[in-house]
Order: sequence, then structure tokens, then C-alpha cells
Amino acid sequence: MADKKAANNAAQAQSDKKKKTSFFGKVKNFFKGIAKYFKDTKSELKKVVWPSKKDVKTNTITVIAVVLIAAVVLIVLDLIFGGAIHLVVGA
Repeated sequence: MADKKAANNAAQAQSDKKKKTSFFGKVKNFFKGIAKYFKDTKSELKKVVWPSKKDVKTNTITVIAVVLIAAVVLIVLDLIFGGAIHLVVGA
């Protein structure tokens, strides 16, 4: 029973310490958090394997080609279905 009271008192003392953080302490912790964020971000960016110029060029050309092909297909389908609807409606 005494052990439980001692544990409760210790927990209460720790929670009181956490509650008594001053405004300037909170501001200090806030800016420490921001600094930690940027340090972690810089660390993660060092781990990134960046693509070579050749890879970027190849991927860019591939994307542009696929977009152009998709555009042509959609234009053709639009003309086909538009013509079919025009024949059905007769407008």
C-alpha cells in the first residue's frame, strides 16, 4: 500500500513538472522542434539517390510521347463518337 502511494506521489510530481512549463520554455521547445525538422530533412535529402541527366531526359521524352499518343487517341475517339451521335440524332 505504501509503495502505491509513493508511486502515485512520484507520478504526481512528474506531472506537476510538465504542467509548469513557462511560456518562454514552450517557445524555446517550439524553435528546437523547427530546427530538428530542418536537420532531419537535410539528413534525409543526403540519402536520396538523384537520377542522372540521361535518366531525366529519357523519362521526360517518354512522358511527352505517352501524353501525345493519348491525346491523339482521345481526339480520334471523340471524332468517331461525335460523328456517330450526329448520325443518330440527325442534327
